[in-house]
Amino acid sequence: MAWILLVFAGLFEVVGVLGINRLKDKKDALSILLLLGGFAISFILLSFAMNSISMGTAYAIWTAIGTVGGTVVGMLFYGESRQIRRIFFLGLVVSAVIGLKVLGH
Repeated sequence: MAWILLVFAGLFEVVGVLGINRLKDKKDALSILLLLGGFAISFILLSFAMNSISMGTAYAIWTAIGTVGGTVVGMLFYGESRQIRRIFFLGLVVSAVIGLKVLGH
């Protein structure tokens, strides 16, 4: 269950980042709600996940999900670069997360 909470914590971090991106263009209630709500839910879920997963592993995976998720959303919806080198390094981040999961008991 902790791993599911951690994945959702990372996904809500992406929601918070989307709120930041939206807020720079539109200063409205929905932008603020996405930003504050996304990050608040993300931190709460992360704290619950850390009851069962070590802090270092949980934080690294949470950050990786946010990093990869934010970058992929940027590529798909905001016209950010899709260079093969960029995708390669995202793959390295994912590989590192898998390594932490496999080795972190």
